[in-house]
Amino acid sequence: MQLEQTHRLLLTSDTQSLLEVERLIDEVCADFHIDEDFYGNVLIAVTEAVNNAIVHGNKLNQSKHIEVICEPAERELLFQITDQGNGFDFNNIPDPTSPENVEKPHGRGIFLMKNLADEVSFYDNGKKVALRFKISAN
Repeated sequence: MQLEQTHRLLLTSDTQSLLEVERLIDEVCADFHIDEDFYGNVLIAVTEAVNNAIVHGNKLNQSKHIEVICEPAERELLFQITDQGNGFDFNNIPDPTSPENVEKPHGRGIFLMKNLADEVSFYDNGKKVALRFKISAN
């Protein structure tokens, strides 16, 4: 498995920026020969994190940016997404699977990230999220 350098994107707070994130994920997953199922987990979790940063963190304010860093390592991929918003209480997130929340149009992003990544950590009052994906040996 060839290790690649750290990748960094600086994105505007526009949902069209998700296309750049998808290209980055495509490139990194191709470098690592990631299988389709694992690729889907990475794609969904990371794009959810970036979308949350754009919509909820930066509130679609295009004067604010999102930084995406991907640090490939021998047996893992680490993505860090940082916004310029005010942060949020990541310890007090409503469960989107509970009956009172199932019909709500929002609130599933963090749930998806936690179920698709091997590890999800929040920093800086929720303005930064780190998603770790373990890569099995081939």
